[in-house]
This record gives sequence, structure tokens and C-alpha cells, in this order.
Amino acid sequence: VQLQAFGGGLVQDGGSLTLVCVDSGRTASESLWGWFRQAPGKEREFVAAISWRGLRKYYADSFKGRFTVSRENAGNTVNLQMNALRPEDTADYYCAARKYDIYNDRWDAYDYWGRGTQVTVSS
Repeated sequence: VQLQAFGGGLVQDGGSLTLVCVDSGRTASESLWGWFRQAPGKEREFVAAISWRGLRKYYADSFKGRFTVSRENAGNTVNLQMNALRPEDTADYYCAARKYDIYNDRWDAYDYWGRGTQVTVSS
């Protein structure tokens, strides 16, 4: 499993970004994938997760209605569409995968991690 996250950048308050996570190893397509984020000085927090068929989606309460997780490319790509971004959304965003297609929102339940992609929202 080789996860790579893309799409971070600088955006203004109220703007949108789409993060993309790709499994170049193509071995985690039948697993639950998640997005987490970590702001400076804060703990890593759960953002969203999606089942391997994309039929089950999970969001932390803070992101419901603003963020949308989706899956494509036979399960090897997971996207995170982020709308109505706020300065407090500034963080490094990480994609991760579990070995199994079982939901969990704890970061230590995930077995594979990609490098973070930085999102900065200016006020």
C-alpha cells in the first residue's frame, strides 16, 4: 500500500479545495479509507471515512455539510471535497487506510498512511 495525498494549498476564507488520495500500490482498494487532519500544536483528528465500495460514508460532526468524501478508480482513489473553508481548517491533511473495511474514527486504528498535504485558509 502506497498512499499519496495531493491537492493542498492556500485558499481564502469561504473557498474550496479538493484533496485526492491515490494508492499507487493498488492493494488497498477493498479497505476503509479515512481522512484525518492535524493542526500545529493539536492532536490528529478524524475528518471522514469511506467504505471500499463507497456506499458508506462517515463524517465527524464538524465537517458534515461542508466536506464530501468520495471514491473512484475501482477504489484506488479517494477524494475529499472541502467547501466553505475557514481559517480554523488550516492543517496538514492525511489519508489513511485500514486493512479491513470496518469503520473506525481513531487514527491508531489505521494501518497505512500517506504523507500529509498542507491546507492553509487565509482570513
